[in-house]
Amino acid sequence: MLKYIYRDLLSMVKFLPGGLVMGAVVSVTFFWAAGRLRRGGERTSVLPEAAFWTYVSVMLIITFFSRETGSMQRLDLELFSTWGINDRNNAYVVENVLLFIPYGFLGAWAFRCLRRFFRCGLLGLATSLVIESLQLVTGRGYFQIDDILTNTLGALIGYAVYRMLFHGKKGNG
Repeated sequence: MLKYIYRDLLSMVKFLPGGLVMGAVVSVTFFWAAGRLRRGGERTSVLPEAAFWTYVSVMLIITFFSRETGSMQRLDLELFSTWGINDRNNAYVVENVLLFIPYGFLGAWAFRCLRRFFRCGLLGLATSLVIESLQLVTGRGYFQIDDILTNTLGALIGYAVYRMLFHGKKGNG
C-alpha cells in the first residue's frame, strides 16, 4: 500500500507549479476583493489566508485536472466500499485523508470562524461534497461516500493538529 501512496504523491508533484501560480492569483484576488491590499489599512498577517487559498488551488488542480474529462463517471453510495479490497484501494483511502489534513489545518489557521471542531468538520464535509459532485458531473472522478467521509476525517485531523500547535495562544481559541 505504501508504494502506491508514494507513487501517487510523486505523480502529483507535476501539478504543484500550476497550483502555486493559481494560488497566488486567487490569493491576490481574494485580498484585493476584501480590501486587504490597500495602504494604511489593518496590519494583519495575510500569510495564513494566502497559504489556505494556495492549498485550495493545488487541491482543486489535483482533484480535477489530474484526470481526463469523462474518464471516470460512477456513483458509489455504499459506505466503506473502498477499504479492504486491495492495497491500491486502501492507498486511495489514505490519500483522501492526507489530502484534507492541510485543508483543515490551514482553514483553522486562516479563519477565526473555523477554529471550532464542528465548523472545520462541516467545511471539510461541504468542500468534499462539492468536489465529489463536480467530479461526477464532469466525469473527472467517482462520487463516493467513502471519499466524503475520509476527506472530512482529514480536515478534522488537520484541525486537531492546528489545535495541538496553537492551543493556549491568546486569540486562537
